[in-house]
Amino acid sequence: MKYLVMVQGTQADYRGMRGEASADRPVWTEQELQAMFAYMGAINDDLAETGELVDANGLAEPAQTRFVSADQDGKPVITDGPYGETKEVLAGYWVLDCASLERVTEIAARVARCPGPEGLQDPPVVIRPIVDGGGDLCV
Repeated sequence: MKYLVMVQGTQADYRGMRGEASADRPVWTEQELQAMFAYMGAINDDLAETGELVDANGLAEPAQTRFVSADQDGKPVITDGPYGETKEVLAGYWVLDCASLERVTEIAARVARCPGPEGLQDPPVVIRPIVDGGGDLCV
C-alpha cells in the first residue's frame, strides 16, 4: 500500500535554519543543517534500496507560498502562506510503498528522530494512506 509521510514545521523553523533567532525555535548552525541533510539523505537512500521510496521532497518556507480559496461568489481569494487554521505547515514529504502500516510507522519514527540544534522539538510526522483509484475513502 502507498502512504504519504509528512513532516510538519512552521515559518519560525525555516527562519531558524537561516540563522534567525525566534522566541520558541533554536537557530541552526551550518554543521547541524548538514547533519540533518545527511540524516534525511540516508533515509532516502535506504528506502530507495528497499524499493519503498516512490517520491520525496522538502518544501519551500511558508512565506513563499499562497493559500487559494473561493469566496461565496466563487471568485478566488488569495492570501499569503498556506495557513488554513494552523501555523504548522507541510515542510517535506515521502510517498512510500510499504507492506504494512507498521512498517511505515517505523520509518516515520526514524524521520521524527532527525538531529537538530539543542532545544529543537522533534517535528510532528503524519502518516496518511493513499487511496488508490476506486478505493474506499472511509476505510
